Amino acid sequence: MPLEYFLFGLITFLLTGVECEETEVFVEAGSQAVLPCKGSPSSSVIPEIIWTKANKGTVWRKDRSGLQYWGSSWTSKGSRRVQCPHSRFERNDFSLQINNVRTEDGGEYSCRVMHGDLITERLIMLRVIKVSLSSPMPLWGSDASISCDVTPWPRGASLQWTLNNRTFDPQSGSDTDQRVVREKATVRLTGIWTCVVGFGGREGRASAALTVKGIIHPSTDGTKLYAAVGSAVSLPCVFSSGLTPSDPVWEKLKPGFLFKPSPGRLPASFSPSSSSSQPLSDKSASLTEVEVGDKGRYRCSGTLDGQQLTRNMELIVAKIISSPPSKTSVTLTCDLTDSSEVTDYEWVQLISDLNGSQSVQSVQKGISLSINTESEENQGEWACLFYGKHGILGNVTYHIHTMSGLSGHKSPGSSQSTAAVVGLGFLLLVLLLILAQMYKNHQRRKRIFQFPALETIVHTNSNEREERERNQEKK
Repeated sequence: MPLEYFLFGLITFLLTGVECEETEVFVEAGSQAVLPCKGSPSSSVIPEIIWTKANKGTVWRKDRSGLQYWGSSWTSKGSRRVQCPHSRFERNDFSLQINNVRTEDGGEYSCRVMHGDLITERLIMLRVIKVSLSSPMPLWGSDASISCDVTPWPRGASLQWTLNNRTFDPQSGSDTDQRVVREKATVRLTGIWTCVVGFGGREGRASAALTVKGIIHPSTDGTKLYAAVGSAVSLPCVFSSGLTPSDPVWEKLKPGFLFKPSPGRLPASFSPSSSSSQPLSDKSASLTEVEVGDKGRYRCSGTLDGQQLTRNMELIVAKIISSPPSKTSVTLTCDLTDSSEVTDYEWVQLISDLNGSQSVQSVQKGISLSINTESEENQGEWACLFYGKHGILGNVTYHIHTMSGLSGHKSPGSSQSTAAVVGLGFLLLVLLLILAQMYKNHQRRKRIFQFPALETIVHTNSNEREERERNQEKK
């Protein structure tokens, strides 16, 4: 008897032509899933199609009359989340589309296509991937976790995390496992997190965006800022948009205290920004005129939700040192208070034309530059540009007055000064001559007043001579 039942079942299977295959499909929660189902070619018979989910019953069905039916769990307020596009039936494509996929949609589905006595059945395992965040915007320094859930989870699957399309490398000592990443919220966690799951030769992925709230500029502690002596520099301290920190404070840290720095005195040119157009989240400051003594570490801080956030930065001051000039040349050297991140130096000459426009001419590489002071072409402004791994870090300028320019080509300002000095000297000489003449007259009168009778005789003789001259003229 058992042999007869076995033969009957085998004959029934061969007559009906049942085919059964299983396919893995990965899809991200919230997106659209397409469950593939190809039927056997047949143009003469209208097929009957039934989609079901294991332990959930019918999802969608179409009988030979063309009537369609939907499962009650797949419709809500007149809208249906599943459909089987009729336009693909001519190509024997009876794939099922599920819109706005939910975690509970994961599981095994069955597609049965019946062309008369020919039955084709496909099994599809739908696995829904979802990335969950403890908070999409954690506060800097707080605990943050990113988890990857796959429903249902495939045993033996591989999982990899990427952040901004790069494999994520957890910090040493952080609490991580295959499905969950737990770390302190810092700027390094900001970006698009993607969970990549591989199983059975197929791959699925899901993503979520995470933004860490706090001080976003500068983004990391120890950021180096470069400024030239005499120039102005901005000390950035920008919090996340929409945040208004309380008790913002700026400090200059004393050197020599790495772990517990002690605050010192801010430079005289320090100025906290207080523009009315400045966002409340921007607590940047500035130095209006940088001096060499302003170098060092600065710290800005503010309080958010009872937690103090701080950011340290270092100001590096640049200047140009000139060697004592000889008769024909001078050597300029680019000097920085910290050159640890400098990889290259470049010297350029800034050339101005009659229209006031300025052009740059590269001269040479290197930390020092020797300039011929006898050449008029070298007169003007020179700049030292210093570079790091990722481009230019800053520059510092120096003005050259050539020796020939000073001796043979005086500027209008120097000519006016010379004329003023000459005029002042001539006026002083005239005043001295007048004073000398007045002094001589005074001494002469003193000598005459000692002999009054002699003065009377002199006046009488003078009057008689004038009278004789008038009488002669009358005759």
